[in-house]
Amino acid sequence: MPDPEHIRQAAAESDEPLILVPVMADDVARQVRRKRAVIAAIILAVAILGWILYHHAVDPVEAKQSYEDGVRLVYASHYEQAILNFNRAIDLQSNFADAYKMRGRSYALTGNPDKAILDFNKVVELRPQEIGVLLDRGFAYLDRKDLDAALADAVRVLMLDEKQSRAYNLRATVERAKGDSATAIKDFTRAVDLAPNLDNLFQLGATYQSIGDHKHAVGDFTQALDIAPDQPHSYFARAQSKAALGDVKGAQKDIAAGRKIDGW
Repeated sequence: MPDPEHIRQAAAESDEPLILVPVMADDVARQVRRKRAVIAAIILAVAILGWILYHHAVDPVEAKQSYEDGVRLVYASHYEQAILNFNRAIDLQSNFADAYKMRGRSYALTGNPDKAILDFNKVVELRPQEIGVLLDRGFAYLDRKDLDAALADAVRVLMLDEKQSRAYNLRATVERAKGDSATAIKDFTRAVDLAPNLDNLFQLGATYQSIGDHKHAVGDFTQALDIAPDQPHSYFARAQSKAALGDVKGAQKDIAAGRKIDGW
């Protein structure tokens, strides 16, 4: 409705005669209907948005199913398909830490450390003291050649648990990359003491080999082969150190064994 005071002011300031247009009952009714339609549309939009948010953010059963399907795909080495399942789980539950973790690992396994790190960051935000994810992120940083960030995660893990073999392995790998092989050998040795597995033994042998200590290298590669005799890279690495020590026949034998496993 027109404001009477506004009309009087306009009339006082104008030389033209003021013409008042009457407001009909139909006009008022149309305005009321328009207001009601706008209010109804807003209510409907809010209701739809609420349903979407509920359906996509609060569905733990479906989210869990998508996550479990993704885990099975990871174990079957179908990483790209697994990522799609983890995407779905995260769409349904935005703070699904395990889904972020497994998607991050899937990205890492498909050679995408940048995306992996983003997912691991989310898990660390939700669960800041989860050692496995800190190590996963550290190795992803290593793949991205971000040595300082990788080292920081290794140190952080060792502050939480000084008996974490993978943390010593990670820190040693960074130290070796920075040219400090002597310190790397100490950390790899500590890693082997805690977990004498294939990777720790191979990395210790490779570090000895890098500084020309082929006798120790042969010993570590031999232990690695005792654990996993089907790994050709251990034969080839030991062959290199045997050749450096003058054991040509031993080197040739190792090369032949490695080639047989590789299908040469």
